[in-house]
Amino acid sequence: MDFENVLTLIQKELRDAFRNRWFLLYAIAFAALSLALAWFSVSGAGSFGVAGFGRTTAGLINLILLIVPLMGLTLGAMSLAGEREKGTLIYLLAQPISGAELLLGKFVGLALALTAALVIGFGLTGVFMVIKGGGGDFRVFLTLLILSVLLAVASLSLGFLISAAVKRAATAVGLALFLWLVLVYFGDLGLMGTAVVVGLKVEQLLTLALINPLQVFKLAAVFDLRQNLEVLGPAGIYAFRTYGGALWPMLVGLLLAWVVLPFLLATWVFKKRGVI
Repeated sequence: MDFENVLTLIQKELRDAFRNRWFLLYAIAFAALSLALAWFSVSGAGSFGVAGFGRTTAGLINLILLIVPLMGLTLGAMSLAGEREKGTLIYLLAQPISGAELLLGKFVGLALALTAALVIGFGLTGVFMVIKGGGGDFRVFLTLLILSVLLAVASLSLGFLISAAVKRAATAVGLALFLWLVLVYFGDLGLMGTAVVVGLKVEQLLTLALINPLQVFKLAAVFDLRQNLEVLGPAGIYAFRTYGGALWPMLVGLLLAWVVLPFLLATWVFKKRGVI
């Protein structure tokens, strides 16, 4: 593998991402909503007695669950399918590069673009909190940024898999939006409704949560914020009592698996399907 080719493709993807209107819209919306949450956290200090990074972090978790997977899924879905539909994918592969170099360069470039958008959003929020004298544990805020990047790249990997399997960009984006709705629905409300209707046991409820990257992120974020999962109900209490100190590395490992496995599967699908 020629890493000079990969680096060139990474630079191309970064430029394309920051010219993408939808990506810029998502990034600006995330930064604006993050700042709004920070402002409410500071302004509510007198009423609730707490403010700062801890309260802002708690508010950001639900915002991240909605916006960040949508950013990653749609950006990944448009990557290969968009190039294939425009015919530029054939042009790229006509150059002295391999398919593996193309996929790795595009994926890393888009992952860096997502990371940059999140760092800017979190950075502006952090600076605002410091200027306004917000207290709390900055480490928790920084950990949430790292978990958000993992969730974004995991979502990108799933979008990449969709993009490798379909021909048209519109179809890929439609499937990505559908998957986003499914993942969001099978969050707390969906799992709660399923548990009531089907009569799931607590260990089955936890298993359903662990196969959803959004819920894995939420479990990890809440655990880091509170050092327990009682706020998430029986499934959270069961997870904490069952895994104890191993819970945090297990959750991070699951997020990493959601990054690597869909990308590897996308590589296999791309090789089987071909360029057209």
